[in-house]
Amino acid sequence: MRKTRVLLFSEGFGTGHTQAAYALAEGLKKKNPHIQCRVIELGNFLNPTVGPLILSAYRKTVSVRPRLVGMLYRSQYKKSLNKLTRLALHRIFYAQASQVINQLKPDVIICTHPFPNAVVSRLKRQGLNVPLYTLITDYDAHGTWVNPEVDEYLVSTPQVKKLLIRRDISPEYIHVTGIPVHPKFWDQESKEQLRAELNLSDMPTVLIMGGGWGLVFDKDLLGKLAARANNIQLVFCMGQNDKLVSSMKENPMFRHSNIHVLGYRQDIHKLMGASDLLITKPGGMTCTEGAAKGIPMLFYEPIPGQEEENCHFFVSEGFGEILDSPAILDKWLDLLSDNYETVASYKREILLKRSPYLEPDNCAIQVLGMLSHHEDGAYPEAVQLLAD
Repeated sequence: MRKTRVLLFSEGFGTGHTQAAYALAEGLKKKNPHIQCRVIELGNFLNPTVGPLILSAYRKTVSVRPRLVGMLYRSQYKKSLNKLTRLALHRIFYAQASQVINQLKPDVIICTHPFPNAVVSRLKRQGLNVPLYTLITDYDAHGTWVNPEVDEYLVSTPQVKKLLIRRDISPEYIHVTGIPVHPKFWDQESKEQLRAELNLSDMPTVLIMGGGWGLVFDKDLLGKLAARANNIQLVFCMGQNDKLVSSMKENPMFRHSNIHVLGYRQDIHKLMGASDLLITKPGGMTCTEGAAKGIPMLFYEPIPGQEEENCHFFVSEGFGEILDSPAILDKWLDLLSDNYETVASYKREILLKRSPYLEPDNCAIQVLGMLSHHEDGAYPEAVQLLAD
């Protein structure tokens, strides 16, 4: 029997979109080995020269002018990508997208970024007969995700479902699956064993994450943290920002046996499991992974737009606080130093009160159910694309 083929399209605008695609792919395969998954950052794959240049410019804008990113997000909030933009995307980046799909012959396409989502929607208008799932990777629903050709929407929360319903999408096509996390985050492991494995001391530990791109934290915040290193272990994970990692390691402020400065890591699940508190930029994937591990979170300087919405959701659910004053940081550091058991109890509370759609394997389970439904005949077999 031929394996069910799932093709997941993403883009590298931020690391979370592609992380979500890989997380869902691995979750599906863990639940059902007869699922065959392929993840592709479509623009980079089809245009490896121009694609990285566009991503580099976007990354610099996010780092240097985050308010501009937020302003653009809000100004276009209710709008789908217009026809001209879709045509430009197709001609510049995705002209060979139909060839990729024809070659791989997927049974279902899942998009975790609005750009490939718009491109596949355009191809469906031209005759592509493959079910299209749209996985929204934040705790908000920007208009660029919405296309009439989408067959199923996978969303993070009931609130996001309501936002889509207000945009005239039928509720039966919207599924509250939660955002997928990699199976590595599904289990709870011994904190003591993880610390020993990672060569960390067995003491109160704070994990500070700058996201996949290693965005820079305020010097005052870093200084306040470093001043507590005698009593609290600090693990700085600065992602792909090699320059920042090097400068921190050379800085005398961070030369302490209880301070660890790390770059990009594949074992974030272990670092979260070994830590008692997470200080992070509030990307949708990082927050969801933190919730999966049950670690209390402090959210640092959310970018206006989707990061603000991520913050609002997780604060309202009791997973953490916005780090908007020195007093908030002092409160948590004092708890770690003087009342460690209180912080440890927060993890137990988070895991107990977590909503069903935040269960780490929920998205994979629901998508498998949807795939079974389609295999039973809800969608006809995929056919060859019409010529452009």
